[in-house]
Amino acid sequence: MSIPNNLKYAKSHEWVRQEGDLFVVGITDHAQSELGDLVFINLPNLEDDVIAGDALADVESVKAVSDIISPVSGVVVEVNEELLDAPEKINESPYEAWIAKIGQVSEEPELLTAEEYEAFLQEEK
Repeated sequence: MSIPNNLKYAKSHEWVRQEGDLFVVGITDHAQSELGDLVFINLPNLEDDVIAGDALADVESVKAVSDIISPVSGVVVEVNEELLDAPEKINESPYEAWIAKIGQVSEEPELLTAEEYEAFLQEEK
């Protein structure tokens, strides 16, 4: 399982990459592996206000429907519409298939480093 060092992680299994004032959000390799084959994604709307800890989007796999939790509070400024027709891209490359970009982030998010996330996963087992 891959856990890139250049990203930050939420305990709810989302990754975050900061690009200037924007925070790019996706789900981790661990999350996509646990979910199984993704068949549908419900993306947030542009200009939606999101709050850290609340649902940002949801994905449907062959197993279940699961919420994707926003790791940051702010405003959705871009969504990856490519995923609407190809949600399986999240399974194929979870760290390239971002879900949303969030701007106007009001506070520094409390996120884990790759090492901390890896330790967290070990504790969860």
